[in-house]
Amino acid sequence: MNRLNQRIVNISQPVLLLLSKIDGFNGQWIGGAKLSPQVLGRLKRSVLVTSTGASTRIEGSKLSDKEVEKLMRGLSTQRLIDRDAQEVRGYYETLSFVFDEWKNIELNENNIKQLHAQLLKYSYKDERQRGEYKKLDNSVVATNQEGKVLSIVFDTTPAYLTPKEMSELISWTNNALNENEYHPLLIISNFVVEFLKIHPFLDGNGRLSRILTNLLMLKVGYEYVPYISQEKLIEDNKTKYYIALRQSQTTFKTKRETIDPWSKFILNILLEQAKDAIGLLSNELVEKLLSPNQLIVWQYIQTKNEVSIQDIISNTKVLRPTAKQSIERLLALKKIERIGLGRTTRYKKID
Repeated sequence: MNRLNQRIVNISQPVLLLLSKIDGFNGQWIGGAKLSPQVLGRLKRSVLVTSTGASTRIEGSKLSDKEVEKLMRGLSTQRLIDRDAQEVRGYYETLSFVFDEWKNIELNENNIKQLHAQLLKYSYKDERQRGEYKKLDNSVVATNQEGKVLSIVFDTTPAYLTPKEMSELISWTNNALNENEYHPLLIISNFVVEFLKIHPFLDGNGRLSRILTNLLMLKVGYEYVPYISQEKLIEDNKTKYYIALRQSQTTFKTKRETIDPWSKFILNILLEQAKDAIGLLSNELVEKLLSPNQLIVWQYIQTKNEVSIQDIISNTKVLRPTAKQSIERLLALKKIERIGLGRTTRYKKID
């Protein structure tokens, strides 16, 4: 049996339980309320900022989400000669491309190299290695705050073997997804941990692995991915992220290969992402789904027992079409209920 297959066959029961929970939430998202394109667009823009900030900070960037947003809106004084700014712009544009074009991006070596080139598009020091597998051997190292190497964490695939191992990994992943014998999230988990063990590029491997995770999850049917930041959840658990990777990767090419530690970590992250996606339809996160004017209407309704359209217009100063649109949006989200008909119609917050 192929060693990549063997890792999945030997997966533990707790990991299988996580898969079941994630799919339960995914079913709720698919069958739940349809959010408007405008709401989804706002959520996606927010996630692009959050994910870009988180993913680049995992690799050492110092830019906050506010600074990322200003940079991408052209309001920042941060110039692209700054390494952090270069990485932020590259990640933002690459992730945005994946969110928009995932249906047209197949998993193959050419596309992976193109995504890498796009990721490092603004990184001047990486100009020669953009979109090219490493020509020199590289190691994953631990550094201090000044960037000084403290120790080698693990050795990656030698440069001369990288094309062969990448070709085998991509072929295995596509075949496994097409054959549908194993759960797609286990296949993706296996792909990512092996990709990071190979470390096919001189730089950008961690960031690209998270881009590819988003891409593959979208392609296998987890369509809430652009609306909840997976990268932020990883950043919040950064230490556990590296520990889980190492615990699995140190077993590779031994007689006891396992991806269990990594799968438990990443599937717990994906479970939180799925829960948060469903939470977008709950009271706690309703504000993220509303436009500024709709939010004004919602906040007013929450202060009253019952309100009419005229009450809303008089007390919030929004225009009548906006008030009606806000009511329809809140009704669709099941945040309010309609009481009465015609001129006596009033609206009440659902407790």
